[in-house]
Amino acid sequence: MDLVAAYAYPETGQWVRANMIASTDGAAAMQGTSAGLSGAADHRLFGLLRSLADVILVGAQTVRAEGYGPARTQSEWADLRVGRPPTPAIAVISRRIDLDLSSRLFTSAPSHARTIVITTRAAAPSRRAQAAQHADVMIAGEEFADLKTVITSLAHRGMRRILTEGGPRLLGELATAGLLDELCLTVSPLLVGGASRIMACAPLASPRRLRLAHVFEADGSLFCRYVRMNEGSR
Repeated sequence: MDLVAAYAYPETGQWVRANMIASTDGAAAMQGTSAGLSGAADHRLFGLLRSLADVILVGAQTVRAEGYGPARTQSEWADLRVGRPPTPAIAVISRRIDLDLSSRLFTSAPSHARTIVITTRAAAPSRRAQAAQHADVMIAGEEFADLKTVITSLAHRGMRRILTEGGPRLLGELATAGLLDELCLTVSPLLVGGASRIMACAPLASPRRLRLAHVFEADGSLFCRYVRMNEGSR
């Protein structure tokens, strides 16, 4: 399979793609993180999806749990970045900027991919000012971040190809708001137990049917790509 063609974004318009992993029995994490569910083929796809994206959107809890740093250059997919910054920026949503601003996500981000902090007016001005020393700060709501504003604001910055890596709460909020265009789901060949899921939210008022664009297998893992039924850029 031509992976680049299989995962190409629409040529125009903004597009929100999620990349998640779950065990065969539905667990979204093992010992608190998703790393233990992943394998070599999933790591390769992870690198491809990041290389195709303009920005990587994540929630604050995921940044803390997974120890996020700046996106790294992927030599295998370097040609996909021609004419664009060498790596995509990380944009993290944090209502009150409850983040370690001394971590490498902020202190080591390159100038071409400065980390973006998306927050609210409820965040203390002092925290906003501290974050602004190492990151671009975006206000996207009063008490809670308005995800429609977030997506639109990123697109206005030229970041129309949006990749979210969760976590479950952010994915649930995007789905609830009708902003999720695509879900890339890796099904890992592990039985884990536990109650975690890739999406954490109240039941949707109306379940959203997705179209299976493709599925392929490698090393026992299934790689599924689902898109919204009315496929096409918004």
